[in-house]
Amino acid sequence: MNPCQPLVVNPVESQVLLPLLFFFIALVYASVGFGGGTSYLALMALTGIDYVTMRPAALLCNMVVVAGGTLIFYREGHLNLKKSLPFVATSVPFAFLGGYYRLDESAFFILLGLALIVASLLIWFQPKSATTGIRNLPWLNVCLGGGIGFLSGLVSIGGGIFLSPVLHLINWDNGKKIAALASFFILVNSLAGFLGQLAQSIQPDWSFVLPLLVSVFIGGQIGSRLGATRLNLVYIRKITALLILVAGANILKDHL
Repeated sequence: MNPCQPLVVNPVESQVLLPLLFFFIALVYASVGFGGGTSYLALMALTGIDYVTMRPAALLCNMVVVAGGTLIFYREGHLNLKKSLPFVATSVPFAFLGGYYRLDESAFFILLGLALIVASLLIWFQPKSATTGIRNLPWLNVCLGGGIGFLSGLVSIGGGIFLSPVLHLINWDNGKKIAALASFFILVNSLAGFLGQLAQSIQPDWSFVLPLLVSVFIGGQIGSRLGATRLNLVYIRKITALLILVAGANILKDHL
């Protein structure tokens, strides 16, 4: 079997296997404030799901997972909406534009492959907050929000996986507040990207998406309540990073 080719999954296996895997992805990612979009896309790409079906499915799953986490963070006082505004004020319109922009299949998978490889490195290393006191500049926050937002819309992810490591490096705030912002950032960007897709007449395949939404809702609720302090995810995170790296490399081999 050529390792670059998608895994062969028949419809019956897909109806059972994908929801189960999505459940575990949502549980792991929700515990650290993420939605799991990169892993959903990697898994769907490896199982040969059509890219038009993949894009709205990943964003909808993201929204379901992080909505609960965002609410929990807000209730616990970790989400500072005023401090988050510079990021989302630019990310939301740019995520909409990214979702609206019509990418052909080859360009989408090349961009996805590159994004997965970068995401895998960020997941593996997960930098801690800087001790050198890098300045937290408003213009930098605005640029980060816009750039990551546009990439999020193009690739159909929430962007938190890219924003969170940068926030740690610039010592933006403590870990809980960074996770809270990442969760909120993913929610609004996923919604904006999804609306951009709808404006381009890209419709979800609800028969495919609904079982996945149920799975990620349950997994996300469990993960949000467990949190990183009660669930040791070091080994799971490393394995996830390796799987995403392999998926990204295989996608690039197929489409370059």
